[in-house]
Amino acid sequence: MTDASQSASSDQAAQSAQAAKAARVKEPAAEESRKTSVAKRSGAGGDPASRGRTTIADGVVEKIAGLAARDVVGVHAMGSGISRTFGAVRDRVPGGRPSVTRGVKAEVGEVQTALDLEIVVEYGVSILDVARAVRENVITAVERMTGLEVVEVNVAVSDVKLPEEEEEEPETRLQ
Repeated sequence: MTDASQSASSDQAAQSAQAAKAARVKEPAAEESRKTSVAKRSGAGGDPASRGRTTIADGVVEKIAGLAARDVVGVHAMGSGISRTFGAVRDRVPGGRPSVTRGVKAEVGEVQTALDLEIVVEYGVSILDVARAVRENVITAVERMTGLEVVEVNVAVSDVKLPEEEEEEPETRLQ
């Protein structure tokens, strides 16, 4: 081979090596630009979970708290005598549903909530232990399901269910 042909072939080899190197270099750059554009798009609005506002109605927190309080051993019923009587009548009406919010009042803010519960305990149980268990169960359920901080749970014991007492069921006129 002549010097000129060797020089041309080495120039071609060098050019193809540079072209191959350029192709390898461009791929990561293109990939990097794709990552950057994706990051810019998702970074523009922040975390998707923070795009917008979530509000939780008082009734939602009241339902969660009412169900959680009823799960505690020693809680016979929720609400005062009058509200339980009206509730029993309402429950018997065709199409009526039991009220899980009976005896529960919630005040809901943007990040915190406070609850007032009125319960009837069964005779023979420690009222302090039942109230403590109600607080723990209600706080756990409400915070887990809503993400709200429960700042207080006030428990008012309005009655004790004695073993010999019959259930408060109003007489129905229809037989």
